[in-house]
Amino acid sequence: MADEAQAAAPPKKLVRRRPARQQVKPGQIEKKPLEQTGSVYNIFYHKWAGGDKYDEYNAKEKSQTRCVIATDAGYTRADGGRNNYCCLYFARGCCPLGSECEFLHRLPLPQHKLPDASRDCFGREKHAGYRDDMGGVGSFTRQNRTLYIGRVTMTRNTDEILEKHFNEWGEIERIKVLQGRGVGFVTFVTEIDAQFAKEAMMHQSLDNDEVLNVRWATEDPNPTAKVMEHARLKVLGEEGVQAKLTPEFIESVRQLDELEGVVPPRSPPPEEIEPVSKRMRLEPPPTAELIAPAAKDGLLSMNALASLKYAASLKTQAASKPPTTTGLGAIADYGSDSD
Repeated sequence: MADEAQAAAPPKKLVRRRPARQQVKPGQIEKKPLEQTGSVYNIFYHKWAGGDKYDEYNAKEKSQTRCVIATDAGYTRADGGRNNYCCLYFARGCCPLGSECEFLHRLPLPQHKLPDASRDCFGREKHAGYRDDMGGVGSFTRQNRTLYIGRVTMTRNTDEILEKHFNEWGEIERIKVLQGRGVGFVTFVTEIDAQFAKEAMMHQSLDNDEVLNVRWATEDPNPTAKVMEHARLKVLGEEGVQAKLTPEFIESVRQLDELEGVVPPRSPPPEEIEPVSKRMRLEPPPTAELIAPAAKDGLLSMNALASLKYAASLKTQAASKPPTTTGLGAIADYGSDSD
């Protein structure tokens, strides 16, 4: 029967994914050397120091490439658990390897599937603090889900335009636009989506010819926002810890807390109530004499008082009853054979 059921079951339809598209050809992108504006080149910030304030974030040159998830995403050598990090050049739209790339060519995986929380979705190490210009990889001391979007051309529906362009990289929680400054703030549901969107939208344009300046947003000074963020992180932490614990471990910790008096002991489970028909067959129905109300001025019922009186009378009768003697008579009172 089992063999027949297996034979009758329809075969599973395999979903065949397309390979990742080669976004650019080798040598297609023209690399322009940075203009020397200082005397010392800072290898950590990738800019010249000691001269004019210039860095790649302030550059107003539009990017030559852009990632399109609908056409560029696909499987690579990293699929199948080999590598859970995304390709940085894929996010920027300039990966020449395509399906031969050793990194993922798709949106980032959930945070719990990444092997190390101290790295971003591209595998780059985070730092203890943010850069002075709020660029770079970011910090591992604070979970930042908000991006600062500068040089935005303001229109009547700027928030809708931001949502249309940034919604491609992940679920958005809220958008705030400062009309008089040409600045917008986009908050994603998860931090890894914000990391991917930051690299994908750097030096890109919206519906106009502007060149966006995308950086990490500073901490919101609003006290209400701080309380809400703290509560959200607390809930996420509790859910993460609870997901790692087994029921046996939780039960043993509960028993230990009860022994130490940290928590009150749990009440025993209620006894199972037998069906009425079965109880009626085993026991006679209670009579009015057995069920007596409690005394008006006391805590005990009439039945309890009657039982106590009956026990006291039995004790009095046992004390007043003469001791019984054996058949030996007075001989039994001697304590030794010599007498």
